[in-house]
Amino acid sequence: MLEVRQQYSFYGILLYIGATIFVLFNAIDEPESRVWNGLFWVIQLFICINAVAKSFLQENKGRMLYFYSIASPSGFVLAKLLFNSLLMLLMSMLSLLLFTLFLGNPMQKAGQFIGLVLLGGWSLSLVFTFLAAIAAKAQQNAAIMAVLGFPIIIPQLLLLMRLSNAAFAPLLTIPLTTVLLLVVLDIMVVLFAVILFPFLWKD
Repeated sequence: MLEVRQQYSFYGILLYIGATIFVLFNAIDEPESRVWNGLFWVIQLFICINAVAKSFLQENKGRMLYFYSIASPSGFVLAKLLFNSLLMLLMSMLSLLLFTLFLGNPMQKAGQFIGLVLLGGWSLSLVFTFLAAIAAKAQQNAAIMAVLGFPIIIPQLLLLMRLSNAAFAPLLTIPLTTVLLLVVLDIMVVLFAVILFPFLWKD
């Protein structure tokens, strides 16, 4: 409920998405499919940083102390993961809609690409929520996010881009084993968050 009440943050993300895609539209009009795909996932990364990563970093000590008195650590972190996942799924679908409206629709397999967008948005939100929880308890928050996030999120983004390339080529298929690997990695992130966050919670 507290997250929903902070509507200025929500509208700020909407403005960021709209402005970024509009600038791309004015710069390159309708790019080829590989460029379209790469730009889309890069924009997803920055949307996630703006929408999700600030979730923990904007909480002050007084509010965290209040949360400590009313909630368990596992319940708190699961609620954050759930809310940020839903927010990122919404933002991912909105950015996909604006991309197709402004930059064309080069997708050959729209249904499969939408599924990958939802999976990718969920994956990014889980990773950045977990990293933000760690960074919020440390000094130099931005530096911690960069150091921890870069080696984790870049391989994931490359994997998502490689998978989604199949949605732009009618002869290519999306390997199910790789999709299942992403799902397993997401489940592992949730488990790590539930196991490790109580130690941060006590600090």
